[in-house]
Amino acid sequence: MDKFDRKSRLWRLPERFVLSLSPRGKQAILTAVDLAMVPCAYAFALAVHYNAALPLQPMLAHWPLVPLLALAVLALSVPLGTTRVRLKDFDRGAALRLALLSALLAGGSFALGQLGGPPIRTGYHIIFGLLFFVLAAGARIALLRVLQAIYRNGGAVTRVLIYGAGRSGMTLAALMRGRPDIVPVAFIDDNATLNQLVLAGLPVVPGARAIKVAEQLGASRVILAMPSLSPQRQALLSRRLEREGLEVMTLPAYAQLTGSADLIDKLTSVRAARLISREPHGGLSGDEDEVYCGANVLVSGAGGTIGLELCRQIIEQRPRRLVLFDQSEYALYRAEQEISVLGEGLGTEIVAVLGSVADAGFVSRMLQANGISILLHAAAYKHVGLVEDNVIAGVVNNALGTAVIAQAARDAGVARFVLISTDKAVRPASVMGKTKRVAELAVQDLASRRSSTIFSIVRFGNVLGSSGSVVPLFQEQIAGGGPITLTNPDATRYFMTTQEAVRLVLRAGAIAKGGEVFVLDMGEPVRVLDLAKRMVEASGFSLRDEANPEGDIEIVVTGLKPGEKLHEEPMVISGGQVTSHQKILAVPAGSLSEIEVAALLRDLREGVDAGDESALRHHLLRAAQDGSRRGLAQRQGDQSVET
Repeated sequence: MDKFDRKSRLWRLPERFVLSLSPRGKQAILTAVDLAMVPCAYAFALAVHYNAALPLQPMLAHWPLVPLLALAVLALSVPLGTTRVRLKDFDRGAALRLALLSALLAGGSFALGQLGGPPIRTGYHIIFGLLFFVLAAGARIALLRVLQAIYRNGGAVTRVLIYGAGRSGMTLAALMRGRPDIVPVAFIDDNATLNQLVLAGLPVVPGARAIKVAEQLGASRVILAMPSLSPQRQALLSRRLEREGLEVMTLPAYAQLTGSADLIDKLTSVRAARLISREPHGGLSGDEDEVYCGANVLVSGAGGTIGLELCRQIIEQRPRRLVLFDQSEYALYRAEQEISVLGEGLGTEIVAVLGSVADAGFVSRMLQANGISILLHAAAYKHVGLVEDNVIAGVVNNALGTAVIAQAARDAGVARFVLISTDKAVRPASVMGKTKRVAELAVQDLASRRSSTIFSIVRFGNVLGSSGSVVPLFQEQIAGGGPITLTNPDATRYFMTTQEAVRLVLRAGAIAKGGEVFVLDMGEPVRVLDLAKRMVEASGFSLRDEANPEGDIEIVVTGLKPGEKLHEEPMVISGGQVTSHQKILAVPAGSLSEIEVAALLRDLREGVDAGDESALRHHLLRAAQDGSRRGLAQRQGDQSVET
């Protein structure tokens, strides 16, 4: 015991020193190490070059090169970022940057050698560069080993926050409890339903309080325990926390530091595509990406699930300007923060605009001011139950708002306008579906008129993880121990991952010629009951039912809500035509005349102004029925002509 105590005290001082270092302090140490490697590499290179253990005369003759090369290290390490790479993150990319620094030093040594002094062969400079790289890389590896030994043998305990209170975070907390040197003190999670709960003996606090909680609990490290989170979102979180002085680690980095290589397999989340047995496909290709490259693109509803993913994928195409438009201040703020990180170094101007799509004057001025050439309209209220109870808001935002922004796009000469619709607009039973059908009719009307704007509509079903989808609801219910609420055991829905849906939307918008109603191939419908069972199993729990009364999570049937369908449908009947992409179909859809659309929009505006929900429901129902009848008549006419 006495020997252990002496060992702990021996390691405590260097451990406290390491823990007290700021990021700048760590960079300063690495810079000092690189500077120290210059004379070492210089001496070793001369020894190798002159085949002598201590070539004093050449050393003295060429010694003035050393301070000049040291200054070169100081000047080059900043733009190359060789000292900003943390020891645990020293990977192939960091090694390549260090190799580039070594090559530049070798070139600088050769140039300086030509300016004056005794002549020296070219081979010396090559040897010098190689030795500097070996010594600098070796010093970093040695420092990492020392750091690991300090953490392993020191007496102090590292207190960490676990970002993510899901299955991965819970498993990580359990594994940490077996380590004497690392102690989890709290979960950080942005899920409002988990706020102020205690899970696995640890309090759960929101991300906004992460810095304050770290100070209160003495935590110096945050581990991101969210493998399913996008790399962009992880980078955004890391930068925000690191600016506050916290050390941020992902699961792979943590496993490397602690030697728990098998931890990654234990904490790997089930991908969303596996829940619906759907294989993803590639992104934009060929001429399609050129549509967005260099263009001024606007995404309405940019703070929503679909809108934000649109922005993520569009920024990869390097548009000249990307305008994020949303009426939610908080959602727009978060979207701007993330897209700004993704857009670093791409040369894309990112503009965040706060406002409503129903404000005609504002929308018109915004489109003109930003020179928008492509507009992707994803702004909509889509929660069936909420829109059913808030008819006026749904009509204003979904129906009239779409008419306003589509007309403004036409007046502003926008080249392409894409309305993102839903399968709930097909034979709509809910207010939300009917408002989206009216939105389609308004866009179809504009597409039928002579215009320079290419209007198109893209319909698809549920996307996994979007707001209003059953997936996040089931996740919250599972995290809370159940039960899972299901409207009907026979209910089916079409599902698609957000990433795939957005890729297909961008493709459809690029190949549109004008007036098309595209339907994405959603595959086979999924029984929601089966999806719930898969999610329970993927979360590591068992289903509680008659066959297994001792299970963890129970499924409770609540009944269909007003406006909900038992089965959704992407098209009324068959008749879709395959486009240049096999998962994008162009379908015939009924439309109304220009006069009928104008009368419908007028009636809806009057109903909104009067606050008459009954009249609005009547007008929505009439519009949906008229559109369906026109579509059916059109198809029957097409079939008779073909016959």
